[in-house]
Amino acid sequence: MKTTRTALLRRARAAAFAFLAAACYLPASGYAADNLESFYGGRNVNLTIGYSVGGGYDTYARLLGKYIGNYLPGKPTITPQSMPGAGSLKAVNYLYSVAPKDGTTFGTFGRTMPEEPLLGDANFDARKLTWLGSITSDVSLCITWNTSQIKTFQDLVNKESRMGGQGAGSDPDVMASTIKTLFNSKLKIVTGYPGSNETALAMERGEIDGECGVSWSTIQVRHPDWIRDRKINILVQVALEKHPDLPNVPLLIDLAPNDETRQVLKVIVASQAFARPFAAPPGLPPERAAALRSAFAQTMKDPAFLAEAKRLGLEVRPVPPERIDQLLDELYKTPPALLAKAKAAVGGRF
Repeated sequence: MKTTRTALLRRARAAAFAFLAAACYLPASGYAADNLESFYGGRNVNLTIGYSVGGGYDTYARLLGKYIGNYLPGKPTITPQSMPGAGSLKAVNYLYSVAPKDGTTFGTFGRTMPEEPLLGDANFDARKLTWLGSITSDVSLCITWNTSQIKTFQDLVNKESRMGGQGAGSDPDVMASTIKTLFNSKLKIVTGYPGSNETALAMERGEIDGECGVSWSTIQVRHPDWIRDRKINILVQVALEKHPDLPNVPLLIDLAPNDETRQVLKVIVASQAFARPFAAPPGLPPERAAALRSAFAQTMKDPAFLAEAKRLGLEVRPVPPERIDQLLDELYKTPPALLAKAKAAVGGRF
């Protein structure tokens, strides 16, 4: 009897250990999914937008916000929050240092921000952000209003002009400073506008001649009449490659006076590949970072999202987070001498 009782106890212990092992290892992914659903279910997830309402970044962000919650476990409510300031540097600093690192906050900011620690005065490491991806790659332009005397890129170089800016490190300030420094342009930057909407109004009112660093996609979405009625002069494209819609507008790199300038420009305009970037704070729990990335990727394929983007005239050419990580790794390995020249080119903080 004793032997039988001992054997039964041993079998019971073995069965208990087997059950615990199965619970720990076999359905681990199921438990993770349950935990994510209980975490996100009924929550508000904040979508921080580094620009004022109505501009290109804001339009892309609010469109994403309508759909991405459907692909997060528990389908949380996505709450857009505008946080303009210093060309969206305020939003990046918030995401990097202040926002909760628990998967309840992500955001968008200017495409030049990932390079701002290298080319400007920002104090963060863009490689440490939890990158979700970019909705598209893009081409920035220098434009002027039709009544301005600045009609061509050579006019921008040779004649005095006033170009709008949004703060150190923002697209307009970086691109205008680059042209001013590398091409000895006579342009003057009038900075401090909260976003592209305000810059556009200033240009239409004649307060400034135009703006560098405005996206072709923003013009298509927010100001189709500018194109239809020829209200603007498109001076130059600031990107690594021309946009197919603008074959006759020169590429800034092609206008470089020498190879060194061309190499410096490549470092600066690499940011165009980030275009409409989205990132969460550093140090997220891995399963929540994976959930946000998966939700972003699935949204990029959502038929309703794509249909609404098309209706709004928004380009969707997704850039995955792996590509952003790769580009940042390459940029952070740029030789110091070349980086110093690029930094000097964008360092005219007016």
